Amino acid sequence: MSPKDLTIPTGADGEGSVQVHLDEADKITGAKVFAVYGKGGIGKSTTSSNLSAAFSILGKRVLQIGCDPKHDSTFTLTGSLVPTVIDVLKDVDFHPEELRPEDFVFEGFNGVMCVEAGGPPAGTGCGGYVVGQTVKLLKQHHLLDDTDVVIFDVLGDVVCGGFAAPLQHADQAVVVTANDFDSIYAMNRIIAAVQAKSKNYKVRLAGCVANRSRATDEVDRFCKETNFRRLAHMPDLDAIRRSRLKKKTLFEMDEDQDVLAARAEYIRLAESLWRGLDPIDPHSLPDREIFELLGFD
Repeated sequence: MSPKDLTIPTGADGEGSVQVHLDEADKITGAKVFAVYGKGGIGKSTTSSNLSAAFSILGKRVLQIGCDPKHDSTFTLTGSLVPTVIDVLKDVDFHPEELRPEDFVFEGFNGVMCVEAGGPPAGTGCGGYVVGQTVKLLKQHHLLDDTDVVIFDVLGDVVCGGFAAPLQHADQAVVVTANDFDSIYAMNRIIAAVQAKSKNYKVRLAGCVANRSRATDEVDRFCKETNFRRLAHMPDLDAIRRSRLKKKTLFEMDEDQDVLAARAEYIRLAESLWRGLDPIDPHSLPDREIFELLGFD
């Protein structure tokens, strides 16, 4: 076959992108699936873990999947860095039929089930492959059959396959941001990426969580301009930093006023996501417009 005989599907899901569509057998069914995105270091894992804990407090059966090679998504739920899917697959020479559920699924706070996909060493492979293998393993062992909520905690790189793979499974994407230019700029790119993926998949944007921010004025200004929405506000609290150091969720910390307020906000967020949100159709801004909207004179 000559190169001219090859047909490359392009366009509909990002200009010039090559689409690899998800096998029907690998789709997650029966659970509400959320993917959490945001700039690197913005607090996606803290948000994901406390949101998982909140869903569990509401009586939901929750599975959290960490999709970052750092594999630190679930350590506040489990109290430790658990083995990754890629690590246990290496141990069996990549023969998944030799694995047992307890090799890669670990129970965390209040029954939340925790999985760390892991990832290849830097520069040696694609995180998207690892996410795909993780979901396949979960389905093969029927670990998704009795799950109400699945949360993907996604790495920050917008151009990586590890970023895109969870969007093939998710119902809604939640963006974590701070009230500053850099994280809102990253959120703008994430909105564009998710909107492109939504042309071929069921995933839709739910909104954003303003995290580690005293105020939300810049986030709210961006949301008004782009038809996006803020779902929650998590202030810059020392209690949240201390919970990470103690390897605990906020729901295990001493009940001071700040902790109780943050817990209530996570519960409120979980309740609104579970009930379902009215659809929105946000649009990303060109780079120049972002600078004009949020940049300083």
